[in-house]
Amino acid sequence: MSNIQNLLLISLLVGFVLLEYLLGRVKTFKTGKGDKVIDLLSMVLLAGLTQPFIFFVVGSLGDYAFPGYRNALATLPWYAMAAMLLVGDDMTQYWWHRISHSPLLWPLHRAHHSPQYMSARIIYRNNFFYYLCMPGLWISGVLIFLGFAEVYLVYIVVKLAVITGAHSAVKWDAPLYRIRALRPLMWLVQRTVSTPSTHYAHHAMYDNDGIGYYKGNFGNLLFFWDVLFGTAHITQQYPAEVGLRDDQLFGRESWWVQLFYPLFRSRRAHSALIPGGRPYEEPRSA
Repeated sequence: MSNIQNLLLISLLVGFVLLEYLLGRVKTFKTGKGDKVIDLLSMVLLAGLTQPFIFFVVGSLGDYAFPGYRNALATLPWYAMAAMLLVGDDMTQYWWHRISHSPLLWPLHRAHHSPQYMSARIIYRNNFFYYLCMPGLWISGVLIFLGFAEVYLVYIVVKLAVITGAHSAVKWDAPLYRIRALRPLMWLVQRTVSTPSTHYAHHAMYDNDGIGYYKGNFGNLLFFWDVLFGTAHITQQYPAEVGLRDDQLFGRESWWVQLFYPLFRSRRAHSALIPGGRPYEEPRSA
């Protein structure tokens, strides 16, 4: 399952990245030193190490402690499995993402917000320990042990298609908002799944323009979680800039610090990647 999954996901990702190149979106990227390393290495670490490790550990412990439960729920209908995955994986990831914007966990998520560009290639861009500690991956491992493997394969491809599209430099939703006949459909789509306009807002550098909203729009596959839990901000617009203001002011963090904090720590005068550091906030005017 892992090999098929990775092949499908890589094909999906490569397709979006190629589209970004073919449409010239890459020329607008404000990349800095280390950005390409972080984008690629974080992807390789998750797909090649973290996820296989978690699924192996869960499966091995399950066989050792509960051998009679392997594939115990394999006879459930696919829609019941899909619903359990949406709650066990996607909803818990919403909450993991949300609390990762707190000072305690922000260092593990900061790398995802540091690029000053949106692209399909940043979907896995997070600190190594961010995914290792993500509850949804461990819950998915348990559900796979219980017999969800085939449904999970379809589920994760659909999920990554939505997430990749939401991060892509190709704003696929923009022209659809201008079609009057599609307004009811797009109203529903924006409140159901993540789209570029809602997710770009989450990556905005500023939140004082009525568009940027990095304190909300946490949904991954389902944006519905934001609607349900009161963190949704929908404008059908896109922020002028994305990335982190402190990187503009104090210089970008080293790639190895972003990926492997707290094993490595920042040498910047102001940084969240040092013990006791906090996310940067613009001073309020008097």
